[in-house]
Amino acid sequence: MSSSGSPGGPAGVNRNRHRKLEKNLKREILVSSNPQESWVALREDKRLAEVMFDRPDQNRVLGDIFLGKVEAVLPGIQAAFVDIGTGKAGFLHVSDITIPVDSREEHHDDTTGGRNSDTESNRPQESGRRRGRGEGNERAGGGRGRRHLPPIQDHLKKGQTILVQVTKEAISTKGPRLTADISLPGRFLVYMPYASRVGISRKIEGRNQRAKLRKMAQKVLPKKSGGLIVRTVGEEVTPIKLEKEFLRLHERWQKISRDAEALSAPSPVHREATLISGVIRDLFSGKFEALRVDSKQAYEEISDYVKSVDPDLLDRVHLHSGPTSLFDEFGVEEEIQRAFRRNVPLKSGGSLVIEPTEALVSIDVNTGRFTGKGKRDPEQTILKTNLEAAREIAKQLRLRDVGGIIVVDFIDMDMQENRDKVLRELRSHLGRDRARTKAFEVSSLGLVEMTRQRVRPSVFNSLTSICKSCGGIGRVYTPASVVRQIERTLKRAAASKEEKSLVVRVHPEVALRVIEEEPGFLRRLAGRTQLKLRLRDDPLMQLDEFRLLSGPAETDVTEKYAA
Repeated sequence: MSSSGSPGGPAGVNRNRHRKLEKNLKREILVSSNPQESWVALREDKRLAEVMFDRPDQNRVLGDIFLGKVEAVLPGIQAAFVDIGTGKAGFLHVSDITIPVDSREEHHDDTTGGRNSDTESNRPQESGRRRGRGEGNERAGGGRGRRHLPPIQDHLKKGQTILVQVTKEAISTKGPRLTADISLPGRFLVYMPYASRVGISRKIEGRNQRAKLRKMAQKVLPKKSGGLIVRTVGEEVTPIKLEKEFLRLHERWQKISRDAEALSAPSPVHREATLISGVIRDLFSGKFEALRVDSKQAYEEISDYVKSVDPDLLDRVHLHSGPTSLFDEFGVEEEIQRAFRRNVPLKSGGSLVIEPTEALVSIDVNTGRFTGKGKRDPEQTILKTNLEAAREIAKQLRLRDVGGIIVVDFIDMDMQENRDKVLRELRSHLGRDRARTKAFEVSSLGLVEMTRQRVRPSVFNSLTSICKSCGGIGRVYTPASVVRQIERTLKRAAASKEEKSLVVRVHPEVALRVIEEEPGFLRRLAGRTQLKLRLRDDPLMQLDEFRLLSGPAETDVTEKYAA
């Protein structure tokens, strides 16, 4: 399938389908806030589409600016590790090192494209605590990576101080991703002090409107003072509002520069907006029917901000009150719980099985009980299930905030035309996603490979921890396996010659296994080991857990003899 962007090509078709989907979409934002945590839920057509949360103890740094110190320069991978004072050194690639404006070509007419032209993809534009990229797209690394760049050792030396911005949170064992190409997001603009171009959000599609906005931005931008991107929200902005915001962002940058000069590395220099204020700044527009808040303090802060930047939206901001919590009234809590489930049922009777792994996320599509009307055309049955699955997959990726590599195993279809339909359906619904996504052609194995930007730990990983019982694999040993483990451990205890009597404490299901399936287990083992053995069930034990208690005092000696 061609990726042509022509109106009649597949890409043009996808855009048209996306616009149709967006046209009649009913949206609202729900904000639940207290001193311990803040939640923001985006609903589309009365269904949870996206959820974000933040806690003070999580120490989010996405979008924050630091004065860092270079710890190591690695010519082999053209990157450096920079200490920003957060515990984990940040990763800075040579493509993210700023080339001064003076050494760049001065092009404010973006008719030929370029990395900042006609796109918001290079800037942190959503809440700094949530995302570091603009309205659905992260930095276009491919384009920058291909251009000729001087070696990193020509830019950086060990011990050097450098001003950097976090573009990706630390995830698992990896430190944060950094850039030296600083950007400051506002409601209508993104100011880039080291850039030299004017760009327009790619979601603003009208040619005349784009040209108008470009001229307005060029007019407010003094020569050699940086670059600008006009955001999607700024599509109908007035020149006065545009100028006011530029002056505010420029003043903010000057303060950041002064503060950085007075600090010693590593030090924080500038904090991005909090979750709530960032979401209101970046998302709340005329496309949303309502914004509901359950905190009076948050309501007043949001109202004051909306009044100052877009007073026409003030009547859409509502303070929730009543005996039922905001999230309970709209069923958000229940939907969040469902988002963590492995199996996702489809209305047709089919289902999705979503399996996260270390390297990727696999999604399997099953027909389930859906067999189609008349059972005469299995191809149409499969097509219907796959089309429904494509729509649901796009929703689940966004809701679960799945990032990285994703592999989807749709049900095999014989006709290429049907495979193309499913791929188009998937791509058109992915268009709603603010995160940068890319779905590739169906592989020879019938798989669709995808990527989705990941700039922070997912909500699921932030709300959960590794199961201590199963070691994070999501499975536990069967009672039969546990009995064999007990047998081996008791033999080790007997070999030590230090034990005379032991109580074996186990989960009731393991005890039942011994009683019903192996009634002579303890007697036989006692004869072999010369130990006095007793079995005791404990419902508080984990299924695959057991404890060995020694002597009259029942001292726990499990770890002493465990493998």
